[in-house]
Amino acid sequence: QVQLVESGGGLVQAGGSLRLSCAASGDTRCISTVGWYRQAPGKERELVAAITSGGTIYYADSVKGRFTISRDNAKNTIYLQMNDLKPEDTAVYYCNVWITPHESYWGQGTQVTVSS
Repeated sequence: QVQLVESGGGLVQAGGSLRLSCAASGDTRCISTVGWYRQAPGKERELVAAITSGGTIYYADSVKGRFTISRDNAKNTIYLQMNDLKPEDTAVYYCNVWITPHESYWGQGTQVTVSS
């Protein structure tokens, strides 16, 4: 099993920046794809960014050019650098890792609030 703990959320003004971190522990050797999702009130959870074990990166159109996902395998940590934040980025952000196509784990979520 894998345990995930997110940190770095908070309240920021529009145009500001935050960096989210997701520390993984447990059987981290088997982690392949990692990603960040978000869920705003009344909306479905959506994929924001993901990075495969081979280094392929995906970004949602809404965050391209503003967010950067990265992973430090030595520290078992996944990051999401968020720049030029907008009020519509307000959501709970969740870290997600895949072990197999049928097994994934979620963090508890961290709140990001962007004021206008």
